[in-house]
Amino acid sequence: MNKRFCVAVALLMALVLEVRAQWDVQFTDYTALRSFYNPAVSGTDGLLNVTGVYSMQMVGYDGAPATMYVSADLPVYFLSPRHGAGVSLFNDNIGMFTTTKIAVQYAYNMKVGRRGRLAVGFQGGMLSEKIDPSGVKLETDNDPAFPKTQQDGNCFDLGAGLYYYHPKMWLGLSSQHLMAPVIEVGETNEVEVPRSFYLMGGCNIKLRNSLIFLQPSFLVQSDLDSWREDVQCKVWYEYEGRKFYGGLGYSPDTSVAFMAGGVFHGISLGYSYQMYTSGVGMVNGSHELVVGYQTDLDLFKKGRNRHKSVRWL
Repeated sequence: MNKRFCVAVALLMALVLEVRAQWDVQFTDYTALRSFYNPAVSGTDGLLNVTGVYSMQMVGYDGAPATMYVSADLPVYFLSPRHGAGVSLFNDNIGMFTTTKIAVQYAYNMKVGRRGRLAVGFQGGMLSEKIDPSGVKLETDNDPAFPKTQQDGNCFDLGAGLYYYHPKMWLGLSSQHLMAPVIEVGETNEVEVPRSFYLMGGCNIKLRNSLIFLQPSFLVQSDLDSWREDVQCKVWYEYEGRKFYGGLGYSPDTSVAFMAGGVFHGISLGYSYQMYTSGVGMVNGSHELVVGYQTDLDLFKKGRNRHKSVRWL
């Protein structure tokens, strides 16, 4: 593997441990959801990828966040293998607030070196916010800060990213909410959406035992006012075409995560638990379930340019 890349990853991890982050939504198994953070990932591995995730955060609290995300991306071979496209649906419920986003993605990738590729991607979609106060009890009935009836609003949202990938490594830089949109909810409420920035990368490390390899990775998230960083490492075991993994993740002063899953005949299933080390405490953690499916759609390929997916490896 590329030793210089892994040394750079290790140095970057050490640097980002000094900062903290706030962001839109935190998924524990971020390596399985790369296209959520970076539209340039869409269609880059030459496969159809369908992914669904459901996350329950801070379990045990009334109105705790519950997030659902479904996406599909694929290469657009009728144009050329360099083009990729994707579509996604996002829904997030927190108390009386519901955020929904429907988006489409486009990516163009080009060859870099012998085996690497560099992709640039864009994402556009509709972002909506709904406020439903029907289940909220207030001490003051006439509080002007809260609407009395359900209200909603929407706006256009834009994202972009760069993504370098190689069978042994990957690195991406992206931004969501590029225009920092403001959603007008009803006549008196506004929701300001700050720009978010993401830096994500990782590599595959083969061990002497050819059936086992490591996949360390990192994710840095920021809105330029606050920061969060996550590091994790998965241990993969491959036997007779089946892959299994277990992993640990860590976010300084925030949480520790545990992950387990596998890939069987193109179907992936993973479970993660994020245990908070501050704030709500260790008991009220976050549960996350990720389900995915991959298959090759290129009916015209004859084997000589066969891709190997790095989405799950």
